[in-house]
Amino acid sequence: MLRALEIRDMLIIDRLELDFQPGLNVLTGETGAGKSILLDSLGFVLGWRGRAELVRNGAEQGEVIAEFDLPDSHPVHAILEEAGLPGGRELMLRRINRKDGRKTAWVNDRRCSGEVLRALSETLVELHGQHDDRGLLDPKGHRDLLDQFAQLEGVREETRVLWNDVSRARKALQAAEAALKAVQAEEEFLRHAVSELDLLDPQPGEEGDLDVQRRAMQAAERVREDVNHAHAALGLKGAEGTMGDALRWLEGAAASLEGQLDAPLAALGRALAELDEATSGVERCLENLDFNPLDLEQCEERLFAIRGLARKHNVAPDELGTFANELREKMAALDAGEGQIAELKNTLNIAEAAYRAQAERLSASRKAAALELDRSVMAELAPLKMERAVFTTQITEEPAGPHGLDAVSFTVATNPGAPSGPLAKIASGGELSRFLLALKVCLTGDDRETTMIFDEIDRGVGGATADAVGRRLSALAEQGQILVVTHSPQVAALGAHHWRVEKNVNDGLTLSTVVPLDANQRVDEIARMISGDSVTDQARGAAKALLAG
Repeated sequence: MLRALEIRDMLIIDRLELDFQPGLNVLTGETGAGKSILLDSLGFVLGWRGRAELVRNGAEQGEVIAEFDLPDSHPVHAILEEAGLPGGRELMLRRINRKDGRKTAWVNDRRCSGEVLRALSETLVELHGQHDDRGLLDPKGHRDLLDQFAQLEGVREETRVLWNDVSRARKALQAAEAALKAVQAEEEFLRHAVSELDLLDPQPGEEGDLDVQRRAMQAAERVREDVNHAHAALGLKGAEGTMGDALRWLEGAAASLEGQLDAPLAALGRALAELDEATSGVERCLENLDFNPLDLEQCEERLFAIRGLARKHNVAPDELGTFANELREKMAALDAGEGQIAELKNTLNIAEAAYRAQAERLSASRKAAALELDRSVMAELAPLKMERAVFTTQITEEPAGPHGLDAVSFTVATNPGAPSGPLAKIASGGELSRFLLALKVCLTGDDRETTMIFDEIDRGVGGATADAVGRRLSALAEQGQILVVTHSPQVAALGAHHWRVEKNVNDGLTLSTVVPLDANQRVDEIARMISGDSVTDQARGAAKALLAG
């Protein structure tokens, strides 16, 4: 329930504080007094789109504060929790519009976005009038309204879940088909590349090992001749032979020289031993340098083959094995693709069948609820002096979606046999007001958690019809809160609480204000609504009669 509204420096309002009550709250006043400014200000604090410039001339900023009382079951609590905003049984919305156009909003003294503000407003206030495109006149919302009337939220949620299953199955099938098509486009390449890689079978690290072997064999070719020369120089025809000859000659002379050659002979023996060790090492080196030239050729061929494949596929040589596995996986997907797609098609068929069955159950429930809603609205139209009008909830098939298979539209015919059409196009101003009221009475049910605002919904009607409109509004407000902006004395007389909107000019400055009316003031205001500017005794008598009921 809207408990209070405070407005500062908005359009022609300098400061205004209003305390609203449960039941039927009536706002009256002369045309142009500023009743629409109240709705504009309320819409501003609720985040609705409206006038671009709202700040009062001469003020730096305009401000609106709205306070609401919330029952524990109100959906606002869930929105506040999700947005991380403080909650409670009291809700205060505050919004500022600066002169430069910047807007700032707070919820319970915590900054919030316009998106959060609008989400809150959708559960707090409903605005209904002859130009209402937020609610009953918007065909986009008629399906939701019918579902709420029939309490089909649970059935519709099941339909949504099954539709999501269909969507997931369809996306999986489409992805598999696209993947198979892409693989099929490169099938020839895959088969050739896998065959080529399997034939070569490169191993991790093999390219490095082959490179080392190749370098070693290439180096062996260059140094082998020098090592052979060295081996020859150390052998029997070289140093070893010469030193052996020297040793024999010295040993033959040593006997005659009484020990003079003992030291040279010992040194020469050691030198021969070292020479023998050197010769053995050189021989071992020659054995290691001994390789088949074919080995070098084969090593180079495999090394170049590995490097060539790596360049061809733009991967590192050591990654060829991993790359080959990736290609094999694609080949496996290609080979298994048809079977996988057949399985995914079966899954999609099952999901579509389950969805279709659920959507048809939802359609059947909607059609039954549509007949019930039509009967209810027709029953409400009779006391509104529209007993000859025809209201029809039209259900047509539309492409499948999360909400089922149905498009819903409220249509009317003002007289039997007349063509029916959309609510907003067929009915005249007064007729439209009564259609909207009758429809709202039927759709609201026991839900009284939302404050409803009716903006001149009684325009174009008078007399007994206006009285009937007022009584339906009064009945609708018995367990909730309704704000009515009206020019009808019959409607105003049925209000539980009455405010008059006034416009005054002081020192060339025009300001609008709202005055709560006591019993005597109500008589004068309703009399003014009956007779115009000159309030007569007869008008006061008529006003008292209306107030007496």
